[in-house]
Amino acid sequence: MTAPQDRLHYMDHLRALAMLAGVFFHAALAFSPLMHGFFPTADRQNSVWVDGVVWGLHLFRMPLFFVVAGFFAAWVVQRRGGAAFARQRVRRIALPFLVAWPLVWLSLSAAVVWAVGHVQHPSAFLVMVREWMQMEDPPQAPLGTSHLWFLYYLLLLAVLHWVARTLDLARVVRGVLARHPAWLLLGLPVLLVPALAWVSAPHPAPEGLLPQFWALLFYGAFYALGALMHGQPAWLERARTCVPWLLAGSGVLYALFLWRLSVELPGATQPTASWPVAALEACLSVWLTVLCLAAGQRLLNRPSATMQYLAKSAYWTYLLHLPLLFALQFALMDSVLAWPLKFALASAGTLAICLLSYQLLVRHTPLRRFVG
Repeated sequence: MTAPQDRLHYMDHLRALAMLAGVFFHAALAFSPLMHGFFPTADRQNSVWVDGVVWGLHLFRMPLFFVVAGFFAAWVVQRRGGAAFARQRVRRIALPFLVAWPLVWLSLSAAVVWAVGHVQHPSAFLVMVREWMQMEDPPQAPLGTSHLWFLYYLLLLAVLHWVARTLDLARVVRGVLARHPAWLLLGLPVLLVPALAWVSAPHPAPEGLLPQFWALLFYGAFYALGALMHGQPAWLERARTCVPWLLAGSGVLYALFLWRLSVELPGATQPTASWPVAALEACLSVWLTVLCLAAGQRLLNRPSATMQYLAKSAYWTYLLHLPLLFALQFALMDSVLAWPLKFALASAGTLAICLLSYQLLVRHTPLRRFVG
């Protein structure tokens, strides 16, 4: 079957929803008991209900992004050729990353320094930074990519995509999508288990400058799935017969996953996930991502001005949201407001600033060619 000739609405709309989910996910981590000792904006208030929701979102949000990225990468290659794909990667990923990276790093650092000096009820992270700043020779913070790691890995995967296309490596796995969907739904998690057993659970963001093999394998598999789906668009429709089984299985496995998280707390005593937990993460990541794709194809594959606007602003919102969110949450840390209200204020404020700045600075300016 030939690749689709027109951009599918549901893919654009899923990208918009994944972007919105990213803002809410990072805002919710401030109230996660599991992240209380790690996250910079961890609040005095937290709720187990937050952990019950956010880790399910964590398991499929970024995999979904990589599926969409792989799909549209294959779309560009099929429509415009490899040279145009390389130029687009430079313009749309490399240049925004190089410009945004120092600005994000400086703004996050400034927000943390302000919080260290002004917040009366600091998180454990802020307490640690305050102790460092009081040392005669404080240690230097490790240089990382922050939330821009997504762009960093997209650049790496673009190179691997070119290599795979040049060597026609897709022929090795193309036949898997031609078989019954259960082959991929059961086989792909098996391939991902070693990657997830390499790191702690829930799997962390690969923010370091040195590429991490587990992240290339894990996210690269979803990128490859998206690229292959572009060439075999009927696969998702055939996978719909598995949806009831995926729903039931995901519900059972997620309950087990949350239980294991309460037993295997991440930290120095548990630096890597056990093999059973890695297997739970692998199955849930694949199954929940496919369920999102199936739901999107069924419910979102139609024009929508609102979703189209959110999809176009998604890139700008992604670049801007974390420094803004941290600044707002630091400002709210001493407030006596209930945590749901703090969460709502920080999330809504971040989205409002991102969308307003997109409208004023990007939508009708040359910047839209890079981050619009």
